Amino acid sequence: MSDPDALTSDQVRPLLVNGRSCPLPPGRSLAEVLGAAGLAHRPVAVEVDGEVVPRSRFDEPSLVGGERIEIVTFVGGG
Repeated sequence: MSDPDALTSDQVRPLLVNGRSCPLPPGRSLAEVLGAAGLAHRPVAVEVDGEVVPRSRFDEPSLVGGERIEIVTFVGGG
């Protein structure tokens, strides 16, 4: 009997980024997600599945799909 939640190598399990589905292949990094969102060089805070991720770990290829990612940008003003 096969597991209905099991993925084959050609399937992409989308990430949820700020509430929106983002289909990226497994093994991607937060840096790639930020680049796709146009936020690669902006000051941001990132949370994955409820845990804040330090900027020093953004380049690690740690995303497998299905994660909930929240990206917060900083806005200046007066």
